[in-house]
Amino acid sequence: MRADRRHFMGMTMATAGLAALSPGWAFAQGTSELKPITGNVVPISSAERLSRIARAQELMRAQGISALLIEPGASLIYFTGVRWNRSERLTAAIIPVEGDIAIVTPHFEEPSVRESLNVPGEVRVWHEDQNPLAIAAGFLRDRKLRGPVGIEETVRFFAFEGLSKAMPGVKLVDGAPIVRGCRLIKSAHELALMQTASDITIGAYRHTASRIEEGMSPADIGAIMNDATRALGGQPGFALILLGEASAYPHGNGKPQQVRKGEVVLMDCGCTVEGYQSDISRTFVFGEANAEQRKVWNEMHRGQEIAFAAARVGRPAGSVDDAVRAYYEKLGYGPDYKLPGLSHRTGHGIGLDGHDPVNLVRGEKTLLAPGMCFSNEPGIYLPGKFGIRLEDCFYMTAAGPHWFSTPPPSLGNPFG
Repeated sequence: MRADRRHFMGMTMATAGLAALSPGWAFAQGTSELKPITGNVVPISSAERLSRIARAQELMRAQGISALLIEPGASLIYFTGVRWNRSERLTAAIIPVEGDIAIVTPHFEEPSVRESLNVPGEVRVWHEDQNPLAIAAGFLRDRKLRGPVGIEETVRFFAFEGLSKAMPGVKLVDGAPIVRGCRLIKSAHELALMQTASDITIGAYRHTASRIEEGMSPADIGAIMNDATRALGGQPGFALILLGEASAYPHGNGKPQQVRKGEVVLMDCGCTVEGYQSDISRTFVFGEANAEQRKVWNEMHRGQEIAFAAARVGRPAGSVDDAVRAYYEKLGYGPDYKLPGLSHRTGHGIGLDGHDPVNLVRGEKTLLAPGMCFSNEPGIYLPGKFGIRLEDCFYMTAAGPHWFSTPPPSLGNPFG
């Protein structure tokens, strides 16, 4: 569960300077026994990206779309390899229905863009006194692409509006069916990268768990987790640590937190390997758990099993969420998204984005198919008390779902 974490991650980062004075920091350096497990990792090749572009072009032809506009983000990386941050200065890719792509970027950024461009393509530059969308329109005209232009679903409005003004006679349409038609189904190579990312996160959890001490803060625990992740070869993505009552709120609250005996520790962490993500949550009690904590942990663990069993090829993604909610309501939680109970979706897609489309949420009609990847995290939250969230990701196969990380067997053995 990664969305909306930035606020809480920001608070953790703001207190990171104090970590050097706290007990957890010393442990964060104790990773000499950890070795990278990324020795067999193979980056995505130019040939693979070209096959993705070819697939997008095939979908464009089928839907009568002449080109696709993409801004920086996971889709730009997916098709071109270009890793870039969005700013008020437009950098964008145009995938035409035939032929090589184009990148539109500021003149002074061209060398940097070319560094990560992993496929053949034309780079069209614009100067500070020029309209970048007019440059994009010029490419489309030169290629005689006058049919509908697909707009990737995360493209900002100013780019949409600017292209519309630069080419008033061209219809702009939703490009999501093209992009999702490529990215929703992961290749064997993508699954392998995600498996490595998951293995790293589990390894880092096991390293971190035995080093948690009474009095530690979320920043202390996060420092240990992130240091272990780096030692194992991953790039830390996030480390959300919720202690005590804060665990009752899916993304925590702003109150100071410390590890205390008999209270819940909820860890939600992930990393990236070649851009592909892991997202795993574990919840345990520091010290002795009480009867209510054990009860809710077991109920949530069963909810995760029910979600996994409901994920079957050909069924709507929303049916997974429905199955979990039906079980929880029998236990007295909810109903629906009300608390105490499960206030968020059962899971989200995952891949190059921590939250890829589509979601395991009520009403989602997309049919599950081999190669789709999801988180499975039907947490149970008791406001004012505590929350339990176990999160493991899985990918669909023809025979059903397959775990990237295996859920823990019990509250007493939360890391397997």
